[in-house]
Amino acid sequence: MARISGITIPNDKQIWVSLTYVYGIGPKISRDILKKTGIDETIRVKDLTDNDITKIQDVINESLIVEGELQRIITTNIKRLKDIKSYRGLRHSANLPSRGQRTKTNARTRRGKKTTVGGTAKKVASKT
Repeated sequence: MARISGITIPNDKQIWVSLTYVYGIGPKISRDILKKTGIDETIRVKDLTDNDITKIQDVINESLIVEGELQRIITTNIKRLKDIKSYRGLRHSANLPSRGQRTKTNARTRRGKKTTVGGTAKKVASKT
């Protein structure tokens, strides 16, 4: 089991896929890392040597911000937006989409489960 940046990456997957398990590394960045180190993308993690893993770790440490440090930066940026009460900060604090998406019909993942407002049914005329 290989550990990169404190994350145990899966052994049976190709190395470019396994690197995406680290927060802050996507498919493009993982391929760029492997190009810099000269390691084949299609090799499985279990077939890597310790030397290859240290090469990958060195490239990540010198050029990327990943995992906890990246999450800390993102949360401080959002907190700053909330503190200065910018529009994006208000959207974050209200738990609404902050990048211009519509909210009348969509945005269920941000707004939560749909709740029906009572009192919308028509009243039946009563006999007197």
